[in-house]
Amino acid sequence: MKLSLVDLATIKPGETATEALTQSLETARLADQLGYHRIWFAEHHMAPAQASHHPELLIAAAGTQTKRIRLGSGAVLINHYSPLKVAEMFMQLDAMFPGRIDLGLGRASSGPVIDLALRRDRNARPTDDHAPQVTETIAWLHNAFPEGHPFADKPLIPTVPTIPDIWLLGSSISSAHLAAKLGIGYTFAGFINPQAAAAALRTYRANFVASPYGTGQPRAMLGINASVGDSAEEGQRLALSVKGYYNRLQQGNYTAFVPTIAEADGELGDAERSEPTAISGSRWPRFVAGSAEQVRQTCEQMAAESEADEIIVQSMIADPVDRNRSYQRLARVFDLPSDTT
Repeated sequence: MKLSLVDLATIKPGETATEALTQSLETARLADQLGYHRIWFAEHHMAPAQASHHPELLIAAAGTQTKRIRLGSGAVLINHYSPLKVAEMFMQLDAMFPGRIDLGLGRASSGPVIDLALRRDRNARPTDDHAPQVTETIAWLHNAFPEGHPFADKPLIPTVPTIPDIWLLGSSISSAHLAAKLGIGYTFAGFINPQAAAAALRTYRANFVASPYGTGQPRAMLGINASVGDSAEEGQRLALSVKGYYNRLQQGNYTAFVPTIAEADGELGDAERSEPTAISGSRWPRFVAGSAEQVRQTCEQMAAESEADEIIVQSMIADPVDRNRSYQRLARVFDLPSDTT
C-alpha cells in the first residue's frame, strides 16, 4: 500500500503565513526523504488557519527542493476556474518537473462571499457544471475534443511529452461514479464523510471504465486525518489540535486558527475530547490517532474495507515540529523506502 501526504500549510498560533509556507516546503523535503509517494497541497481561500491558497505555487516551489516525490493539488477547486487555465498551468508544471505532477480536481464552496469573489461573471446564475468542467480539463490535457469542436486540434504545449496524472477528489458517491466513468484516479476525503468512504471507493472500483485519460486500471486513494504519537496517549494528545479546530468551526467560528494542544484541552468538553480515533464496530473515525502501530492497524483496516490501494494523510497538529514527528513515526511503522543521501 502506498502512503502519501496532503499539506494545508497550517498556521501555528502566533506565527505567520510566511512561516507556515516555509514549513510546508520543509515538510515536502522531509516527505521526499522519508519515502512518501506523493505530497499534495490544498486550496483554501480566506482561511486564516491555512496558508495554502493556491497549490500550484507550492508545487512549483517544492519541485525545486525535492528529488523523486510526486507533487500535486489536493485539490484545485475547478468550479471556480477556466479548464484551459488549469490544464495549461499543470502542463507547465509537468514541463518543469517531468513525470512528477498530479492534477487533483475537486470542488467546494467557501461561502457566498468568497464564491462570488472568485467568479468573473458575477451576474450569471450559479450552475452545477462540475462534470463538464472536469471533462473539459481532461480534454485540454489530452487534446481530446471531438472533431468539429471549436477547441479541437489545439494542443496546449505540444513540446511537453508527458501529461499530469489526473485525479478526482470527492466525498460522495456521485464523485465516485464520475471518476469511474472517466477512467481516472479517485480520492475520497474520509475525514469529511468517514461513513461513506468504503462504499464510495468500492463503487468507484466496481464501475471503473478504462480510458486513455488514466493508467487503464482503477486507482483508489483514501484521505484520512492522522496524529501519530510515540505512545497511544501521546497520539491522543496530539489529536486535540484538530478536534479543537473542528469544535471551533462547529460553533460557527469560521475565522478560527487551529488551537495549540493546550488551548484545545481547555476548550473541549469530555465528549469532544473522547471522540473515537479508531474504528469502533462498523463506524470509522473522523480523526485517526494513537501510537504508530495503532494508526497502522487502523489504516490497513480502512484500506481493506474500502479497497483503497493508497492512503493520503492530512495532519492538522498546530505545531509543525509535532506534525513532522508524526509523519516520521508513520513512515517508520510502514517501513517506507527512506532516502538518507
